[in-house]
Amino acid sequence: MLIPCYAAIYLVTSLASKAQTQKHGITQANELVNLTEFFVNHILPDLKSANVNEFPVLKADGIKYIMIFRNQVPKEHLLVSIPLLINHLQAESIVVHTYAAHALERLFTMRGPNNATLFTAAEIAPFVEILLTNLFKALTLPGSSENEYIMKAIMRSFSLLQEAIIPYIPTLITQLTQKLLAVSKNPSKPHFNHYMFEAICLSIRITCKANPAAVVNFEEALFLVFTEILQNDVQEFIPYVFQVMSLLLETHKNDIPSSYMALFPHLLQPVLWERTGNIPALVRLLQAFLERGSNTIASAAADKIPGLLGVFQKLIASKANDHQGFYLLNSIIEHMPPESVDQYRKQIFILLFQRLQNSKTTKFIKSFLVFINLYCIKYGALALQEIFDGIQPKMFGMVLEKIIIPEIQKVSGNVEKKICAVGITKLLTECPPMMDTEYTKLWTPLLQSLIGLFELPEDDTIPDEEHFIDIEDTPGYQTAFSQLAFAGKKEHDPVGQMVNNPKIHLAQSLHKLSTACPGRVPSMVSTSLNAEALQYLQGYLQAASVTLL
Repeated sequence: MLIPCYAAIYLVTSLASKAQTQKHGITQANELVNLTEFFVNHILPDLKSANVNEFPVLKADGIKYIMIFRNQVPKEHLLVSIPLLINHLQAESIVVHTYAAHALERLFTMRGPNNATLFTAAEIAPFVEILLTNLFKALTLPGSSENEYIMKAIMRSFSLLQEAIIPYIPTLITQLTQKLLAVSKNPSKPHFNHYMFEAICLSIRITCKANPAAVVNFEEALFLVFTEILQNDVQEFIPYVFQVMSLLLETHKNDIPSSYMALFPHLLQPVLWERTGNIPALVRLLQAFLERGSNTIASAAADKIPGLLGVFQKLIASKANDHQGFYLLNSIIEHMPPESVDQYRKQIFILLFQRLQNSKTTKFIKSFLVFINLYCIKYGALALQEIFDGIQPKMFGMVLEKIIIPEIQKVSGNVEKKICAVGITKLLTECPPMMDTEYTKLWTPLLQSLIGLFELPEDDTIPDEEHFIDIEDTPGYQTAFSQLAFAGKKEHDPVGQMVNNPKIHLAQSLHKLSTACPGRVPSMVSTSLNAEALQYLQGYLQAASVTLL
């Protein structure tokens, strides 16, 4: 009797499938085959059987049918199948409970109208407890202690259910940390490990969004395991640990807790930075330290600032990691008290100029432009001019002429462009040498380049020789960096509170400058700016309701 059932499922699957992708299942089906009717009459009855362990091949085929034809079966029928799939997570057969986990994960990623998830948290809410219980129980079944499909289903369930999982978090985080401790002894399943850390990040995000003070509970649960991972040098897990710690630290609203400050000196040890897989996560963690505890670092760990700058120096020398060096440097400039970095500022610029001279790349120039404009915003336009000319007379003019004016069009990213726009506006309107020295001849070309940054397409050309930058010497095996999606950092706008619209800001700043030296600004603009740029500028002035005097 059973052979025809297997054959029927196989036959329907073969006849109905016209086009299929791994991500979406069947995308085109044969219209002559009534897939819904077959699902209701043959698949559901098999899955409704009370004994999840009988006829495992038939049940596996039934679950596979749901996975394959999930886009053709109506939502109301799929919803009926969800508790049945949850029930089959208990099946002894590794194929059946793995298929059940994979089917649930695929269903939870389906999209409905407006690109929202097809199933809402409210629709799955009646099954939350049994879903979470059975998923974690499935990890205890023989052969599935590190089953990546089950862990991915756990991650996806957290993501879909959001606040609905909060009552269960204390139990869930305990189970996740126990699993983390167990697999850290011998990491062997990269995908399983990745989804496990994603699930941990989701637990933190969801809970702390509702109750930021709960971050302390996660630290208590995780830090013992994290300490063991770091002490035992579990290379595969260290980048993940740093990402989770960044997420936890960024959740704190006040000063850095002492437990983090005790770790800070260890993060500067050169051995950690030798592994390329550690670098993005370590930079992110140091940025979190600087954002949350710059005053604490300046007062209680001032002797570590040279170590911090040593990390920057190492990163800036690398074509592969120089952008990470700039991320760190930008955070130092933005957050550290000015007096704590005064003695190092000139040396920072000298290092950057040496790199520009020795191996200039488009990526480096883009990062350099963002940095000098951020520096200008933080310390003032005059301070930027003075530090350049303090290194070498007339260097400020050379930087304007050779780097800022011709290269600013290459800057990409909305926040990066905004930083450059505000910085250049300060150079134009708050730097006296731009108005009454030999640098005055560069004033209009600089304004022209700023209007180009606003209005022209981004210059994304890269010189031919940069398409084949040498792979740097990384002897032996290196753990790759894997970004955790749910540990992602929000985009930070350092000028967000100061400037909303940079075009309006330019117009207002030019108006203020023109009131200080009447007649000069309109004259410089009208005689040297090209017609198209002048038209754009008049639009900014009109939008800001100001004029040039």
